[in-house]
Amino acid sequence: MFTPVISGTGVFTPDQVVTNAELVEAFNAYADKQNALNAEAIAAGEVEPIGHSSEEFIVSASGIKQRFVMDKSGVLDPDRMYPALAERADDAPGIMTDMGVDACRKALAQAGVDASEVDLVICAASNHERAYPAIAVEIQQALGAGGFGFDMNVACSSATFGIQAAADMVRSGSVKKALVVNPEICSAHLEWRDRDCHFIFGDVATATLIERKEDAQGDHFEILSTRCLTQFSNNIRNNNGFLRRTREGTGALPDRRDMQFMQNGRKVFKEVLPIVSKHILGHMAEEGVAPDQLKRLWLHQANKTMNDFIGKKVLGRVPEEGEQPNILQDYANTSSAGSIIAFDKYSADLTPGDLGVICSFGAGYSVGSVLVKRA
Repeated sequence: MFTPVISGTGVFTPDQVVTNAELVEAFNAYADKQNALNAEAIAAGEVEPIGHSSEEFIVSASGIKQRFVMDKSGVLDPDRMYPALAERADDAPGIMTDMGVDACRKALAQAGVDASEVDLVICAASNHERAYPAIAVEIQQALGAGGFGFDMNVACSSATFGIQAAADMVRSGSVKKALVVNPEICSAHLEWRDRDCHFIFGDVATATLIERKEDAQGDHFEILSTRCLTQFSNNIRNNNGFLRRTREGTGALPDRRDMQFMQNGRKVFKEVLPIVSKHILGHMAEEGVAPDQLKRLWLHQANKTMNDFIGKKVLGRVPEEGEQPNILQDYANTSSAGSIIAFDKYSADLTPGDLGVICSFGAGYSVGSVLVKRA
């Protein structure tokens, strides 16, 4: 048996930013147009008018101040309100591949590892741009990696579930070096025309290199243990898979709202928080780790209030500055990539022996946690 370690992480950040001010302006223009088109029905009480959004509402509801996206022109067009991502030819690399390769190369550079040494690539994300061939295999080829690759989807928990799978294979000896890649084009499955959720998501890609401890050349974190949990719920759902339904007898695509991210926010908040807090505390207890031994919590970046609640439950007190870092204000919710961004940006200051937990949670419901120690 071998000890798996995280020896490198990388983050690809799109070069386009949508601020709350820009988003509010576009959304309110869309709302005004729709209300004008439906003025008679609204006056007759047959249709509810679309209310305006505001910067204050977005920050209060989520803690988000901006988000990075692959295409802001389509998102900010009041007549469109979703990204204009050009379809690529079959012989061209996919969008997720380009994003993922950038993050992988950064993780490899940090660890001082050549891509040819990698013998496993897992592409773990909440949505994939196609069903097959696997995005992971395309990333494997683009990098020049060996071995094999496969895709997996556990929504916002995909990164930690992928880390568990890779760590288990490294631990057993079936692979030596693995990349877990999380390319998230969340802007493509968000309904930007829905005031309740139009501000939530951003785009990004992360990568985590996992290898045997004896092979690690630089600073690294030992993966002490991993723990995953799923419990079915319809409260977070997305029907925009590769099985695209049509309206009976017309051949036309149905309204986009049925195909995009949907969530019953109140139920999610009420049900998920106890599950996540219990999961992390149970994982720590199994490994004999007390809350006061934990130096850092790298949580899924969905909502600041949710993270503050979980941090307080796990630590038994309000987290001190830096103990539970948030990157929401800059990146928004990036699904599975959020906890890895937080780890990438807020882990270098830990000293040997320090313990931390990487945790992601979301649709499913699903929760994944990774207990690590700075080596």
